[in-house]
Amino acid sequence: MSDPTDAASDPAASIPRAPVLALPDQHGAEQSLSAILADHPALLVFYPFAFSSICGNELTELQHHLQPVLTRQNIQLLAISCDPIYALRTYADREEFTFPLLSDFWPHGEAARAYGVFDEAKGCATRGSFLVAQDGTIRWSLLNPISQARPLSAYHDAIALLGA
Repeated sequence: MSDPTDAASDPAASIPRAPVLALPDQHGAEQSLSAILADHPALLVFYPFAFSSICGNELTELQHHLQPVLTRQNIQLLAISCDPIYALRTYADREEFTFPLLSDFWPHGEAARAYGVFDEAKGCATRGSFLVAQDGTIRWSLLNPISQARPLSAYHDAIALLGA
């Protein structure tokens, strides 16, 4: 006889839960994933470095082509790197990003490690994206090497999954 609390009897139990996350944004204000999820789902986008070309291109593409869709779907975009808040503030101002850039600077890479996307040798996050539902479950993820940008189409497919 199977245990009713067994993951096999509850499909939702096999969906991974998002690690707790509370990081300062580019203005120094703490952004807590649990507080954000109280209002809407979140798309977490880990990236290696501010001011680098692939990261800049990805974030600009998200700003111009995905942010309007996320706003309509009431999904909060959070971009996360191990850069200090002062660098992120300058980066956000220069690139005119309207979404929060979160600093995983100290303890260095702790959030990236929790999500399994910290490169110990390089001291930065790799390219990991996670769509987190309001119940805290990770509904979709995409992991790419540092040298490979994530396709915008993958985000559109993920958003469609959340609505299903």
